[in-house]
Amino acid sequence: MTITLITGANKGIGFETARQLLAVGHVVYLGARDVERGQQAAAALDARFVQLDVTDDASVHSALAAIDAAEGRLDVLVNNAGILGDGALDGPTALRAFDTNAVGLVRVTEAALPLLRKSANPTVVTVSSSAGSFWAVTNPDRPEYALPLALYSASKAAATMLTVQYAKAHPSIKFNAVEPGTTATDLTAAFGVGRTPEESARVVVRLATLDADGPTGTFQDENGEVPW
Repeated sequence: MTITLITGANKGIGFETARQLLAVGHVVYLGARDVERGQQAAAALDARFVQLDVTDDASVHSALAAIDAAEGRLDVLVNNAGILGDGALDGPTALRAFDTNAVGLVRVTEAALPLLRKSANPTVVTVSSSAGSFWAVTNPDRPEYALPLALYSASKAAATMLTVQYAKAHPSIKFNAVEPGTTATDLTAAFGVGRTPEESARVVVRLATLDADGPTGTFQDENGEVPW
């Protein structure tokens, strides 16, 4: 059995990633901040629920302790939880965006490392964004060029960099960041764009199901590595 934890998984790409990984035989722990919504989502998929707020250290440690007690290891971590950070461009909004999209990644990954080290094929996937790619946002031919989301872009650039640095620091664990594609979710509803979460989740699942000799320290989309 492959034991997998997905953060922010009660809806959108996280939910569909859970569905697809369950279909290939993973035991999936669906992490969500809201208990009621998380339990409903887990019941709909026949997944296991853990309350997990990536901005709260106690919540993160409690969730990983529960997985440790039940399973004794973690094989796959999908750092999916994220917020758009739109609205006012000010200090409090910036702190919220970075706390969820970047600092939250550190909280969960650090708490998960002891369990990942017990896996025969430990894998971490960060759901990042090409909105955080310098190459994409400075290219007039790319949709990211005109995207008015400074805090989202900056925090996702940080998330990708953290992923690469984790890969360098922990060569026995695969760490990869992924651009899942523009997806129609609650996050993007105001823009009226995007494909289905099912399609984008396939990109995440590909990196979450790598063989032991798979790549690490990369930033990829469905076509391969992305400049950033």
